[in-house]
Amino acid sequence: MAKKVKKAKKATRAKKKATRKAAKPARRAAAHTKRQEPETLRLRSMSASLTVADLDRSIAFYRDVVRFTMGERWEMDGKLQGVELRAGICDLMLNQDDFARGRDRAKGEGVRLWASTAQDIDEMADRIRAMGGALDYEPRETPWGAYAFALIDPDGYKITIIQEE
Repeated sequence: MAKKVKKAKKATRAKKKATRKAAKPARRAAAHTKRQEPETLRLRSMSASLTVADLDRSIAFYRDVVRFTMGERWEMDGKLQGVELRAGICDLMLNQDDFARGRDRAKGEGVRLWASTAQDIDEMADRIRAMGGALDYEPRETPWGAYAFALIDPDGYKITIIQEE
């Protein structure tokens, strides 16, 4: 029964995707207007850096549950202070809190990262749940027409993952 529901949802998303694709040429034409002067910022990529309470726990979450790959490691006096995690062309840095502002300082409040993927997010959410990860919300159609779910990391940071068309 669950497979039939997933198939029906995928079919509905495919129809909506076709409708949005048909509208893209008009949006593209509108986007090619004269650039603002002075020139505005245009980025090719952007990375996030999160301060975490327990670096080892956060590395395990992002590597084993969410499935980032390990990049650089930063040590000071032989002690791991931070890491770079990679997912496609995107980077996420995790840094060990030095607790200078107290051990009970809240992290993650008011922070949500947005990511997009061509991967099947239903399968991704199932895997994250099976590995003990907490979802902020289940995969669903958003009010603006995207298909997305959100997860919560061990420090309360929220990540919304959108399935690309």
